[in-house]
Amino acid sequence: MMTDPIADMLARIRNAILARHESTKMPLSKLKLRIAEILKTEGYISDYTVETETAELTVFIKYGRDNRSAIVGMRRKSRPGRRLYVGHKDLPKVKNGMGIAIVSTSRGLLTSHQAREQHVGGEVLCEVW
Repeated sequence: MMTDPIADMLARIRNAILARHESTKMPLSKLKLRIAEILKTEGYISDYTVETETAELTVFIKYGRDNRSAIVGMRRKSRPGRRLYVGHKDLPKVKNGMGIAIVSTSRGLLTSHQAREQHVGGEVLCEVW
């Protein structure tokens, strides 16, 4: 049993970037799927696929012309041992607005920009820049 599946997802993506792999596979969950959707929408990954028979999520890493990844860094903020909840006024600005924070709100997973616009706070899951 895995105690922190979000940290595992971020570690797998980080390791794939460091090894210059095109993609990485991980166990599927609704939360990981929604995080992958947000990363694709924001332009940090090129695509993702879901294999229902094996319950796997495949994330395809996005590289630029100079062979550098679109993801420079990722950090897990709220952990199972120490949850981090913020109001809509206290949502973090990652790298002065150049990155995103993924927030679990009552309206689902949102980026910090979307949560600020909708005036909802929640649990800050991770930061990506």
